[in-house]
Amino acid sequence: MTRLSFDPSRLGRGLAFASAIDDLSAALDRSRTVVVSAPPGTGKTTLVPPILADRVPGRVIVTQPRRVAARAAARRLAQLDGSSLGSRVGYTVRGERQVSPSTLIEFVTAGVLLRRLLDDPGLDGIDAVIIDEVHERALETDLLIGLLGEVRELRDDLVLIAMSATLDAERFATILGTDACPAPIVTQSAPAHPLEVRWAPSPTPRLDERGVTWAFLDHVASTAVAAHRTLVRTDPAADALVFAPGAREVSEIAGRIRGLAAEFDVRELHGQIPAAEQDTVISGRSPDAAARIIVTTSLAESSLTVPGVRLVVDTCLSRAPQRDAARGMSGLVTGPTPKASAIQRSGRATRQGPGVVVRCVDERTFATAPSHAAPEIQAADLTDAALLLACWGAPSGVGLRLVDPLPSGSLDEALAALRGLGAIDADGRATDEGRALARVPTAPRLARALRAGSDLVGGRAAAEVVALLTGDLRVRDGDAQATLNALRTGRSPDARRWEQDVRRLERFAGASDTARGGADQTGLIIALAFPEWIARRVDQSPNGATFLLASGTRAGITGPLASADWLAVADVTRAQGRAAAGTGALIRSAAIFSEDQAEQVAPHLCTDRVEARFVDGRVVARRERRIGAIIRSSVPVRVPADDGGREAVRRAVTEQGLGVFIWSAAADALRRRLALLHRELGSPWPDVSDTVLLDALDAWLGPELSDLAAGTPAARIDLAPALRRILPWPAAVDLDALVPERFRVPSGSHVRLSYPPADDASARPVVAVKLQECFGWAETPRICRGRVPVLFHLLSPAGHPLAVTDDLASFWAGPYSQVRAEMRGRYPKHPWPEDPWSAVPTRHTTRRAALG
Repeated sequence: MTRLSFDPSRLGRGLAFASAIDDLSAALDRSRTVVVSAPPGTGKTTLVPPILADRVPGRVIVTQPRRVAARAAARRLAQLDGSSLGSRVGYTVRGERQVSPSTLIEFVTAGVLLRRLLDDPGLDGIDAVIIDEVHERALETDLLIGLLGEVRELRDDLVLIAMSATLDAERFATILGTDACPAPIVTQSAPAHPLEVRWAPSPTPRLDERGVTWAFLDHVASTAVAAHRTLVRTDPAADALVFAPGAREVSEIAGRIRGLAAEFDVRELHGQIPAAEQDTVISGRSPDAAARIIVTTSLAESSLTVPGVRLVVDTCLSRAPQRDAARGMSGLVTGPTPKASAIQRSGRATRQGPGVVVRCVDERTFATAPSHAAPEIQAADLTDAALLLACWGAPSGVGLRLVDPLPSGSLDEALAALRGLGAIDADGRATDEGRALARVPTAPRLARALRAGSDLVGGRAAAEVVALLTGDLRVRDGDAQATLNALRTGRSPDARRWEQDVRRLERFAGASDTARGGADQTGLIIALAFPEWIARRVDQSPNGATFLLASGTRAGITGPLASADWLAVADVTRAQGRAAAGTGALIRSAAIFSEDQAEQVAPHLCTDRVEARFVDGRVVARRERRIGAIIRSSVPVRVPADDGGREAVRRAVTEQGLGVFIWSAAADALRRRLALLHRELGSPWPDVSDTVLLDALDAWLGPELSDLAAGTPAARIDLAPALRRILPWPAAVDLDALVPERFRVPSGSHVRLSYPPADDASARPVVAVKLQECFGWAETPRICRGRVPVLFHLLSPAGHPLAVTDDLASFWAGPYSQVRAEMRGRYPKHPWPEDPWSAVPTRHTTRRAALG
């Protein structure tokens, strides 16, 4: 069967990128990797795929960062091509697929292609991949660039194109090519339709501790209505696009506009509305329909076109992920929209002609916004990414040409989580369990809950809960069980999409029953996915309750679940305001749980042991039953006279630090000397920092731990003998020669050296000695095999400092004369010779020195 080609001249009619077709063809003639840089609306997503499809024998894959954009791009191209959707042009997104054996161009989300790569690393039958919207720096897109770069090393026939809407093309060209030979760049500018910029700052603050203020939402709604009424008087075909930070604000603004302007067709556009409604919004309107005001999130910023828009009203607020390393969570935080994103938003008004943007801030506030959004990789949970890389054979991304390396802190947390799931081994490589989890189309934690939960509550019930947690569905009042009940009965508008996800996940559940789960089972599945978020109520007020999570984090919640004793938490995020109960974190999704269930799903977190603490210098002990940081019961006990008691004391010292001891002068001096030796000479001299000593308590403090457990006060523990246990033998015989406690000065005195604190790497050993005792001493002494010069504090006869030097010869030759002039009258009984080189060093007065 003959393969019919696409017609670029017909597809590109009216599109700015049509003039760049020859440049793209020339670039493809000389390179298999190309970067395309063109602003939104120029037509690159419409034209580049069919150009490639006519050049390669296999299928062309085009990735989009969002499902709605993938569906819209496929529908638009199929319409222009005159073919039915799913024939020559199709799409695949989570839960939806419209393709056929004859499909030449397939639009997919980046996540779909990542999972396809795990099943088919060679991409059999696919001859070209286009990664669209790379400038958004979505995590999955960044990962694709790294993985596809490695695929190309095995398949030099694979064409790879990265498309960006901003001017960072050079960076991607270097990554797709090499430093010496970057990929060619094809650029195209957008038509310069005029844009009128207006400023409409709110008289009240945009944000408070609870988020976006109601007064600001009122202001945005009234501003949008007034601006659009003015516009449609001269341009009845014009539509308006209002940008809000999140789905909640979209609904609130849309509701207010409906109340103010019944003449407009008010629509919402965000990721939580059904796909059919999303597609209706972006398909445009008929000429005789009412003018539309579309309230949207950043979804409409750059990856899809909403036709007919001539007015943009911008809150200049965005919601972006922010990592909280202390709490081990990521949360969406509302803040100023980066200027680059705001410029892209305003460009929506000028895609088809002159437009207007109304920014609901003043010019000064806009100028202080960040220039660009931070890449998602900097704040995202990396568990899914780390598992994918482990299954790919590049643990932690080693060896891949990534746009940015994975942040070490977030990566370490992700690897620890995967080890806890049994998904990776000690070397970071995927286990059989890890590969099984990666095949489930959801996050690793949820995949684990699905597989393990199927044996406990049945495959259907487990799939229902996981589908709720996977599907980005809104959980009203944080009550996952109530939301699940609404989905099961069809009362939720998300029921159809949820049911599709349930059927898809049930295939991976490993159980065939269809039993429905109760409230206790919902919590059970959630706890299997997030055992460290098992939570117990610790405080309650009229405004809500505070829960302590097994991880040690406190989080607030309002609504019906605030009265529960135990919760299994599915979503907890950074937040401020009344709902967070002053904890800095808010529980957004949870189900009722029980203490007994914790032992069933999280035995690794359940402990029953003696815990010791130092109180007034003595060890006191309590027997505690815990689930992570949650104390289930605590009763006072005597410290056991066994290994358990010694272990409890060891934990107490580790937790409270070495400050529980009173360091004697001898112990402190020995530690300082050892620290200097370790710093200067290294092995075999031991590291005596707090961290290392606490990690090796048994090696040097073993007998003392037993004494503490037996009741000896910490103040009576001498740490000097303990430190001597870690002296390296036989090297220790040179201790006094390398770092002497005292050394002899020319007067015959043996003066003590003062060594710097163990944690001060910049300080020097010091000798404080009377100036007269050093007459004639030219060579500054050095210790640690001559590596460290001693710093001299030269003192007056009364012991006051006169000079500080580590170069005695220079001191005698210069500054001494000034010191002599100032001091000889003050201390006439002591020698102040004009020539210090020939003077006899002494610690006595002139008269006594003369008497001998």
